[in-house]
Amino acid sequence: METEILENTQIQKAADFLAKGQLVAFPTETVYGLGADATRPDVVKDVYAAKGRPSDNPLIVHVASPEMVWEYADNSYKPLAQKLMKAFWPGPLTIIMPIQPGKLSKAVTGGLTTAAFRMPNNLATLNLIKTFGKPIVGPSANTSGKPSPTLAKHVYHDLHGKIAAILDDGPTKLGVESTVIDLSVDIPTILRPGMIDSDDLLKVIDNVNSDHHKVTATEVPKAPGMKYKHYAPSAQVIIVDDVNDFPKAIAEYSQKDASLGVLATDAILKEVPKNITTYSLGDDVYSASKELFAGLRQLDVDHMDYILAQGFSDEGHGAAYSNRLNKSAGNAHYKN
Repeated sequence: METEILENTQIQKAADFLAKGQLVAFPTETVYGLGADATRPDVVKDVYAAKGRPSDNPLIVHVASPEMVWEYADNSYKPLAQKLMKAFWPGPLTIIMPIQPGKLSKAVTGGLTTAAFRMPNNLATLNLIKTFGKPIVGPSANTSGKPSPTLAKHVYHDLHGKIAAILDDGPTKLGVESTVIDLSVDIPTILRPGMIDSDDLLKVIDNVNSDHHKVTATEVPKAPGMKYKHYAPSAQVIIVDDVNDFPKAIAEYSQKDASLGVLATDAILKEVPKNITTYSLGDDVYSASKELFAGLRQLDVDHMDYILAQGFSDEGHGAAYSNRLNKSAGNAHYKN
């Protein structure tokens, strides 16, 4: 299969591919997603195959309006969900709710009775879903376990020859996946942190549990990113939590018979020796979140064996960055 790169105005062509049961990568404000008709189990299974994704890892259903959700979700959750939709949609918030029996296949839900819904804040993709006329599933458009794609070329690198097309809308604005909140439990619970944090959510709803980002080996995850290794380049990522440790860490890893890259903010990179390969995370945790996946990918392209990556506090918006970086590193931290 030849994978086409479509301009962001070629909405009808992308919709035609979806209507034929083919896979189309699409842009969002977070990362690029891998789209397929959410109502067809056969093509949804193709998404898992293209990514190499475990079948019990549920998919997010992308919609073009809140009204589209209620064709599938249990309407008894409407009052609470609508508060969140009004405040944060379109935007980087995914909402998990029980679904109406028989409305979505187990291929979408990972065998659960709940499903995850999101309305992305990207005009090209909203127009794509409207033109197609049905919701589309949308896990990140990458090989499962690798860093998520924030550029069309990242998608092409991982999936060319496996999907019909990529709708190119340039770099994503946020760079980390959406916050996932589960409304199917007694206390609404954040299952995956993102750029909408618990403080943001508490301005809209009364109670939020923000301490449930993992599942055990025997549990079926309700949201992506909870169970399996994610966001990992081929290189071993080592998190440097204390910026004062960078000189010693660089000296130590430079002595190994291996290539070394440093992924950090500009203030840190100014002190890094010129013979070390680097990638800038910008100035703060916001720019770092946007650049994290692109940086991991680029240092992989540069054939690094080790990547020393700057850690940030996991408070507030730093929770999303820390969550992704810890998963990419397998929780490996530099020990001085």
